[in-house]
This record gives sequence, C-alpha cells and structure tokens, in this order.
Amino acid sequence: MGDGKPDRNPTPQLALELPVEPSFRREDFLPAPSNRAALEMIDQWPNWPDNALLLVGPPGSGKSHLLAIWARKAAARIFSREVPPAEFLAGEKFAALGIDDVDRCGSEPALFHLINFARENSVFLLMTASSRPRAEHWRLPDLLSRLRRAPVAEIEAPDDELMRAAMEKMFRDRQLLVDPWLIDYVALRLERSLEAARAFVEEADREALARGRPVTRALAAELIARREES
Repeated sequence: MGDGKPDRNPTPQLALELPVEPSFRREDFLPAPSNRAALEMIDQWPNWPDNALLLVGPPGSGKSHLLAIWARKAAARIFSREVPPAEFLAGEKFAALGIDDVDRCGSEPALFHLINFARENSVFLLMTASSRPRAEHWRLPDLLSRLRRAPVAEIEAPDDELMRAAMEKMFRDRQLLVDPWLIDYVALRLERSLEAARAFVEEADREALARGRPVTRALAAELIARREES
C-alpha cells in the first residue's frame, strides 16, 4: 500500500444502469405493414365506427405508444391496468378515456360500468389488450358481450424491416453505436417480436456496460446462445 505498485486485484467496477424512458411521440412511432391498420384507425379519430375501440397486439408491439398518440389528440385521460371507480366518473367530465392493458384490469364490474358510462355519455374509449376477447378470460358474460361489440384494430407480428428499424432505434435511445450488419445478424436470430428485441437490447447494454466493451458480434452471439439454452 502506497508503494507505487499497480494493484493486481482491482476492485470490480459496478455498472450504473440508467433507466431509459421510451418516447411516445408521434414522430417516434415506426410505421410498418404489421401496424398500419392500427395506426390508420388512430389517425382517423374521431371518425371511428363506434365510440369505443379495442387495440389488440402482443406485448411490446406499440399499443401503449399508439394509446399515447391518441391521448394527446383526444385530450384523453389514461389509466393503466385499472378502471376508475364509478364515483370518479360521476364527479368528472370526460370527452375521452383510455385503458391500457384492459385484460389485466382488476375489476370486471368496474370495467362493465365504464363501457356503459362511455356509451351513455358519448365518451370516446380506447382500450388496449394482448388478444381479442375470449370467453375463458372474462367471467361476466355481459362484459364479454360489450367488449366483443367494440371494433378491433390489431397489430400483427413485426416483419424483418420493422425488427431492424426498432432495434436500431432502441440501441440509439441507449446511445449505443452498433453496425447495421450486427443488427441484421441479431434480427434474423431473435423471436419475431418487439418484446424480444427490447429484451435483447437491454441485455446487450447491461453486459457491454459491465464488461467495459462495445456491443460486438461476439457478444451478440454469446447472448443469443444464452437465450437459446435457457
């Protein structure tokens, strides 16, 4: 200690992972054939076929992004995985309401009341869900009937072009510079979902930060092999 000799066993540096907040601006949404119908329906508001709309798509497909775009246009109040109670609805005036992850809401009676409230008061209602309404998911038959009456805008699995564009944006949001060929290499080997792309980018960022090295093909191959083994 104090002899000027280098420390042969340096203390490992802790990687500080800063949270990355997604941008839900209209210009940051990546249009593609898989989401074009849903995006067009959002852009067509308020000329919807019904006051209520159900936006369906797999996790990470962009439902929350489209909900946020619509909320700014419609000046809508958004609730995530919860339904406002009846007394709250009675005490406020709304032109538009949104429920994110409606298939995870805790109270079916409250959701049934909300849908009736929106119809009776000409309130626009946008709900997101991971799948179309199915009888095995909902206990209240009347609620299932209401949900099935709502028009559906569906986001499909992303194509190759969207996978690449989304990964490029995810890396850029984390201030990570990667070569286009590396994105091509990864996109061809991942499950075809934006959720898988997001999980990979997060893991690559975390590993690169911990190792003090850039995201290389060798690191990408290691992470993909690890995912295949798990």
